[in-house]
Amino acid sequence: MRKLVLAILPVFLVGCIESSENERAKLAQGLVYCAEANPVSFNPQVTTTGSTIDIIANQLYDKLLSINPDSGEYQPELATSWDIENSGKNITFHLRKDVHFHTTDYFTPTRTLNADDVVFSFGRLFDVYNPYHFIGDANYPYFQSVGMDQLIRQVVKVDDYTVRFELFNAESSFLSNLATDFAVVTSKEYAQKLQQAGKETQFDQLPVGTGPYLFKSFLRDNLIRYHRNPHYWKHPVAMEQLVYDITTNGTSRIAKMLTKECDITAHPSATQLSFLQSREDIHVDKEANLNIGYWAFNTERPPFNDPLVRRALSYAVDVDKIMQAVFYGSGIAATSNLPPSSWAYVPQPELPQYDPQKAKELLKEAGYKDGFTMTLWAMPVSRIYNPNARKMAELIQSDLREIGVTAKIVEYEWNTFIERVGQHEHDSVLLGWAADTPDPDNFFTPLLSCTATFSGKNPSNWCNPEFDLLLTQALDTNDIEARKVFYKKAQEMIAAELPLMPIAHGLRFQASNTNIEGITLRPFGGISLAEARRKP
Repeated sequence: MRKLVLAILPVFLVGCIESSENERAKLAQGLVYCAEANPVSFNPQVTTTGSTIDIIANQLYDKLLSINPDSGEYQPELATSWDIENSGKNITFHLRKDVHFHTTDYFTPTRTLNADDVVFSFGRLFDVYNPYHFIGDANYPYFQSVGMDQLIRQVVKVDDYTVRFELFNAESSFLSNLATDFAVVTSKEYAQKLQQAGKETQFDQLPVGTGPYLFKSFLRDNLIRYHRNPHYWKHPVAMEQLVYDITTNGTSRIAKMLTKECDITAHPSATQLSFLQSREDIHVDKEANLNIGYWAFNTERPPFNDPLVRRALSYAVDVDKIMQAVFYGSGIAATSNLPPSSWAYVPQPELPQYDPQKAKELLKEAGYKDGFTMTLWAMPVSRIYNPNARKMAELIQSDLREIGVTAKIVEYEWNTFIERVGQHEHDSVLLGWAADTPDPDNFFTPLLSCTATFSGKNPSNWCNPEFDLLLTQALDTNDIEARKVFYKKAQEMIAAELPLMPIAHGLRFQASNTNIEGITLRPFGGISLAEARRKP
């Protein structure tokens, strides 16, 4: 069936070629990226949605520092250097000069980036007196989930190009968190202009950054248009325009690749890879991305508040069948919540293996010998850690039926889905996490800590003080071996309590036309198109 569909696809598209060629002529000096969803915001500080981060973070903004994906070392960005003082409680950043903010149809800056912008950007996250702290829904999910809003005591302007972060206590992952795609620097001058006009809510929707591209327009469910930033501090930007074509259907994205309507497509499915790789005009990149796909249980809702029930449901699921039917060789079955490439990874033999009879016995022991009815939420987009959540949900639904449990599959549009999961309306949900840094804490605190529960970003709704203590102990030391011990215990606790069932770690794929270069997939973080260009 798959071969038949792929064989018919080019024939179906022939009639579109002429019109698409006309469109391509308009973008001769541009780049078109087929994206899978609308962005939920144009400010990375207020979202953790991977599809949004891919679209906005590295294209519109810059950070103080980044992490070299090959060496794992920190490297300068908007900060040229930094000093760690007072036993790690003070970190002083020395800022780059002559960095221009975007000049757009709605804002013209009168100065370049300075310390005021850094103080404003990070003060918004934790300072209730910052005029933008409560703008929007006052939710900064990544920073709140890792506790950065409780860690930073204050951000001090030392001089125009020197900023000092003063922390309540030293934390080993602090620099890693500042290197994530969420820790962008925004314009205080732009914020003040909007405040004077009473238009503060536009700050996160009409963006102004220092990145390689600047915002031009957004038509929901259609496209986003960026223009080249002529004053980009790092290097000249080759592309005059960058357009995101919002195409939620995976087959349609591939179709647009074939007709050259798109230069790059997000997340081609495993079933499409062999077809794409067979074409001389399409290049497929693959990266062993740090991620985890999981099945999370809402542990505050009966009967999922009972670890015995969560374990029973986990025993019912045939992961091998999921790997064959959903991943097609594009992932590996999870043996921990951490991927094997993490330096803290320890396989967990206590994780349930497929055993329907054991599942029935545990259900009976928990008092549900006749089963029950539940909801199983499946995300509507394809992600690295779950290429086809609907298919996975159907397989799990079938497995649960064998042990007397009836699962109703629930789907919503992506942004609505994320919002409702954050409000914990689900019984269980198929979701995942792609790492923002190589630090192991990125797989624990943002997903399963009590602070992540309070910020609505813990889909398991699980808060365990003993687990949080292990994470705190791991962050209180820079000794790698000591941190490994704490993370080993944390992994064991997840395997024992099962607030979520780890399913798989996926490979990240990206298809692009062979005349495009300068795009490199990274093992963590969102995609960057800053160096994208057409081959001569």
